[in-house]
This record gives sequence, structure tokens and C-alpha cells, in this order.
Amino acid sequence: MLSMFFWAFVVGGLICVVGQLLFDVARLTPSHTLSLFVVIGAILGGFGVYEPLMDFAGAGASIPITSFGNSLVDGALQEAKQHGLVGVLTGMFEITSSGISAAVVFGFIGALLFKPKG
Repeated sequence: MLSMFFWAFVVGGLICVVGQLLFDVARLTPSHTLSLFVVIGAILGGFGVYEPLMDFAGAGASIPITSFGNSLVDGALQEAKQHGLVGVLTGMFEITSSGISAAVVFGFIGALLFKPKG
């Protein structure tokens, strides 16, 4: 069990290190980095690489934003098998709707509670 925590920490930490390097060295903005990580997760999910990574690293791979991209592709592929082209669009949102809804609700609550800089 200790090795499970270790690998989750290492993989999650490496994902964070890559993000920090993109900020510091490549001078990417947070929104560019976020978008890039979602696309990377989607590509890895499309090639079937992200699921084994999540099995190996657990929360170290399932918590970062890259798993959101993987979830989008996973939902699209599942629904595409059943419903064709229409399933690609509906599947992405069916699988990720709870995460998207939570982001909207908590973002709204955060906007009410905290004063933006400006």
C-alpha cells in the first residue's frame, strides 16, 4: 500500500513539474497550460495510454486536469460505439457533466464570496 502512495505522489508530482516548467521556461499562461494538459490527456486517452497510467498511479494520474481530457475522449468513444457520430458529442458531456457542473457551481460561489482583483 505504501508503494501505491509513493507512485501516486511521483506521477502527480511529475505532472505538476511539467506544468511549472511550462510556466517558467516556456512562459505559457495558466490558460494555455491548462488547455495543453487537457489535450495531452485526450491524446493519451485516445491511444489507450492514460488508463494504464491511472491504474498504476491512482490519484496521481486521476486528479490532475489531464484526466479530464482522458474522460472526454473515453466518453466520446464509448458513446460513438453505440450511437455513431452523435454519440461523440453526447458522450463527452455525459461522462464529464458532473465535473463541469461542479466547476460552474463552485466558481459561482467563489465569485460571490471573494472580491476579484481589479
